[in-house]
Amino acid sequence: MNTSTHPLADRAARVELLLLDVDGVLTDGSIVYADDGTELKRFHVRDGSGLKLWRRAGMRAAIVSGRRSIAVERRAAELGIAPVVQGRDDKPAAFAEVLAATGLRAEQVCAVGDDLPDLPVLRRAGVAVAVADACPEVRAAADYVTVIPGGRGAVRDAVEWLLKLRGEWDRLLAEEGKR
Repeated sequence: MNTSTHPLADRAARVELLLLDVDGVLTDGSIVYADDGTELKRFHVRDGSGLKLWRRAGMRAAIVSGRRSIAVERRAAELGIAPVVQGRDDKPAAFAEVLAATGLRAEQVCAVGDDLPDLPVLRRAGVAVAVADACPEVRAAADYVTVIPGGRGAVRDAVEWLLKLRGEWDRLLAEEGKR
């Protein structure tokens, strides 16, 4: 990818925060309950490795989710994701909360979503990404649509795309090979 001539290269260069939805982005969108009422979530390991590379590049990640889950808190802690705003139906207000907590501006955020509640945030963010199986309206609003569905490594796909646009992918890959 020739990053110097890519139309999104300048916007991608300003991104400092990856803002993630959970259900349908970090998970496949399934909601599973155990017999005791516990909600179960399944996360993909490649999303985790992508987020670790993102953090090694000096970037941050945050979560905004309309649902609340202990599993999300645990996964976010494992990956160093903060802030984590859960249980908020008003995603634009949650986005404003994340911006206030991080001291960033909307144009410094790449938002990743999959469904209609994500649209207001995707439209405000500097870069918008939809997962491959997002609803048509979200895909239409996106600057990039991953080739991988949500919950199956779509976040890793988005991270790789952004890092390549920023011209940082090869360096990070070389460093990873020396670890």
